[in-house]
Amino acid sequence: MTVTPTDPPALAYSTENCTVGRAMDVLGERWTFVVLREVFNGVRRFDDMRRRTSMPRQVLTNRLATLVEQGLLRRVPYQVPGARSRHEYRLTEKGFDLYPVLIAVRDWGDRYLADPGGSPVAFEHRGCGGEVHLAMVCADGHTVTDPRDVMTRPGPGAHPAS
Repeated sequence: MTVTPTDPPALAYSTENCTVGRAMDVLGERWTFVVLREVFNGVRRFDDMRRRTSMPRQVLTNRLATLVEQGLLRRVPYQVPGARSRHEYRLTEKGFDLYPVLIAVRDWGDRYLADPGGSPVAFEHRGCGGEVHLAMVCADGHTVTDPRDVMTRPGPGAHPAS
């Protein structure tokens, strides 16, 4: 691929091993973060998730299976007396690592899509009770307040475009 001096530098690098693309293969389906939202909120059982989300049964089944297969959730058996054994869904460490993404999506939604009354949910720090928001911080500890102050560059796994 020929890249001219006026082209964005990103055109010189392949996207075949892009981790954003790989992550979206797992997370990009419409209902994924709705399911994760429920589990982060402590809703762990299939019927409870289905009631709260109005998600079609098969869609919820497929989403949960994918999230378990990808290692974001784990199935834990439980049994109500007199009923058959069932499973509830719990976050793994890999799943918990998505919490900042959920907070970022909430922050964006609050800024652009909230009802006039404000956000329907707040994330609170257990240690002090302060509301939690996402912040960008560089490796040297500087808080980045304007996304325009962030630039993209090839990472150590980048491959030249062919």
